[in-house]
Amino acid sequence: MLRLLTLLLSLVFLLGFRSERPATALNILWLSVEDMSPHLGCYGDFTVPTPNIDRLANEGIRHTKVYCTAGVCAPSRNAIITGRWQTSNGGHNMRTLFDTYPQKTQLPKSYSSVPPAEVRAFPEYLRLKGYYCTNNEKTDYQFEHSPLAWDESNSKAHYQNRKPKQPFFAIFNHLGTHESQVWVKKNKPLRVDPAKIKVPPYYPDNALTRQDMARFFTNISEMDDWVGEKIAELAKNGLLDNTIIFFWSDHGDGLPYVKRELYDRGLQVPLIVRFPDKRQAGTSNERLISMIDLAPTVLSLANISTPKHMYGKAFLGQYATPKGHDYIFAARDRMDSEYDRVRALSDGRYKYIYNFEPQKPAYQDIQFRLQQPMMAEIIRLRDAGLLQGEAARWFASNKPQEELYDTQNDPYEFENLVADPKHKKVLAHLRKVMQDWQKNVPDYGATPEKELIKQWWNGKNEPPVTAKPSLNLQNGRASLHCETPGASIGYKVYPVDGSAPERWEIYQAPFEVPRRAKVLARAWRIGYTGSAVATD
Repeated sequence: MLRLLTLLLSLVFLLGFRSERPATALNILWLSVEDMSPHLGCYGDFTVPTPNIDRLANEGIRHTKVYCTAGVCAPSRNAIITGRWQTSNGGHNMRTLFDTYPQKTQLPKSYSSVPPAEVRAFPEYLRLKGYYCTNNEKTDYQFEHSPLAWDESNSKAHYQNRKPKQPFFAIFNHLGTHESQVWVKKNKPLRVDPAKIKVPPYYPDNALTRQDMARFFTNISEMDDWVGEKIAELAKNGLLDNTIIFFWSDHGDGLPYVKRELYDRGLQVPLIVRFPDKRQAGTSNERLISMIDLAPTVLSLANISTPKHMYGKAFLGQYATPKGHDYIFAARDRMDSEYDRVRALSDGRYKYIYNFEPQKPAYQDIQFRLQQPMMAEIIRLRDAGLLQGEAARWFASNKPQEELYDTQNDPYEFENLVADPKHKKVLAHLRKVMQDWQKNVPDYGATPEKELIKQWWNGKNEPPVTAKPSLNLQNGRASLHCETPGASIGYKVYPVDGSAPERWEIYQAPFEVPRRAKVLARAWRIGYTGSAVATD
């Protein structure tokens, strides 16, 4: 009986990866924003009106305990696109692509992280199920994604370009709340009076702080307009009634002592999910969610089971797990040119932080954020000896090896409870949880970055090359194979008329080739150079 059940389950799994989807498949739309904690009316923050996002919450599910895996974008997005902690992918350092500050780090100026062979950008699984997958337009995955991850990934990518009735998974990314927009838009009109801003106790309360915070909240208000436009566009296209909408932020606020930090203000983010039938409309959900759960949840909504290599748990759909995480985990490693290694976990109330380099200050002299006027003013006050109270704590010459906070009673995480006898058992328990996580889950942060790249590149000065796929064409059927473990194979079939296919299809099984048509094949593995092209 057990063998029969196993066989049936295996058959269901295999059938689940057929390329055709029923006509009733729901579309999935992601509206992702940058650098924003839950500063929204539906989360109880009324600094600026956010009517469009509040509408989503009124018609959907508002998740209240959602945490990213890093307080900064690229490592966080590495985790989101793979369904795994970035530390287990080698995508933990900020950042690997575009600029690693080689003059100081002695690293290659740009490199792709190399996750384990089985790891994919999760939209590949959706494409295999027949979904049209688009990304407009940010990636920032810590690796160069292959053409197989998306049908379109550019500034013009849109679900409207799909075939008739083809289900879609589409991402639209809004950059307006990004940290940089505080200074880029500093002379633009504000939608909130700086005098009415509530200044948190870790900032000096002065005109520059209030101005920058007012600018940041104005950016949130403008972002809400964008959300309204995207919902209206969906409705205009007649798709609002068959599309699941996700709204989320990649990490906490793009403000000093928030972004890049592992306190809740840097990790906790909004997440709203609206179903077209408005199930659970207007409800809130306190399930502990990590952003690594987004990938398996989208797959679950498309009736795809969670791949074994993912650490995330689906919280909606056919393969949703009845129980969420007991703990969320987060990490901080290199930030631009500055190295530090910190790990954190939370059970939803208590936060445990382990500093691997306690001799270093918590503050890092990151040049990028010095462009923010309030950051420059904070540094000026520090140098003049004028910072007081909690505003000065960031600049202590070192930090404790362990930190423990009761975020329920101490939301700013100011009172370290490590030495408090009343919390001895909590500390011991969370310390053990952290040690077990470090023991059971690979953490590339334990390896110096230069050594890590050396290992990935087999001691050479450039990444490995994906093996050229073999192409066997017999009796009008083509079969493909690639020797590189973990490589995905793409192919194009050029018809007799010579017209060029727009995109690479993902190879699953031998396929029919029309007479006199031409087949091209190429393979990619994340972190490797793409293969040479094979042709019949």
